[in-house]
Amino acid sequence: MNPNKALWEKGDFTRIAATMRESGAELVDSIGVEQGMTVLDLGCGDGTTALPAAERGAEVLGVDIAANLVAAGNRRAEAAGLTNLRFQEGDASGLVGIEDESFDLVVSVFGAMFAPRPYDVAREMVRVLKPGGRIVMGNWIPGDPTLVAQILKISAAYTPPPPEGFVSPVTWGVEDHVRDRFGAAGIPDGNIACDRATWVFRSAGPSSSLVDLFRDYYGPTMNAFDAAAKDGVEEQLHAELAFLFEEQNRSRNGGTEIPATFLKVTALKN
Repeated sequence: MNPNKALWEKGDFTRIAATMRESGAELVDSIGVEQGMTVLDLGCGDGTTALPAAERGAEVLGVDIAANLVAAGNRRAEAAGLTNLRFQEGDASGLVGIEDESFDLVVSVFGAMFAPRPYDVAREMVRVLKPGGRIVMGNWIPGDPTLVAQILKISAAYTPPPPEGFVSPVTWGVEDHVRDRFGAAGIPDGNIACDRATWVFRSAGPSSSLVDLFRDYYGPTMNAFDAAAKDGVEEQLHAELAFLFEEQNRSRNGGTEIPATFLKVTALKN
């Protein structure tokens, strides 16, 4: 199996996505999704941004490498009565069956950044975008002190080294890399904007319950806990994550509300 597919089918990201819904809707509003637009959501999960885009009247296709998330997305679309939203399996590095210049907007929020071959990912996003269309990406930033960058950093410290040639997903959070990749795909440098923005994870329970969700359902942390258990340091890993989540929780009512900084990328195709 494709290792990226195995990673995201290993857990159940829908459990994490449930804590992200409000931020997903806020992002969709911020990028001006409108009635009648054609939107491709790459690495869409079960529809955290795809579903609110469809609710605003866009024709939306969600593509994800994980079959379980595609199935969950289609169930959510059906339950919401959204006939303008569908989900299908696919790899952001090679969008087989999707025609050139098909979409007004290509969105990928913490999705395509995890696909291998980043130059191919940029090329495919540009290929399927109509002239005058936009690409909007949300990408975690390496070394950032906020939640997700630190989760990935801590998890990597407990996980065996990646194979030779592996390109870290968080390189998509470095502006120079973003500009280089989209430049190679034909986007002029002046058509690329990078800004820092905030995503918030919210749940009614304490921060410890969110730690448990990441431990049990998020592929990268699941792999880290598997490796830590073999080395007898599982409790140490859990303690590091528990401290991180508690320290960054800004809720004062017994729930959890943790902001995470990301790089918001906007690229315009001439």
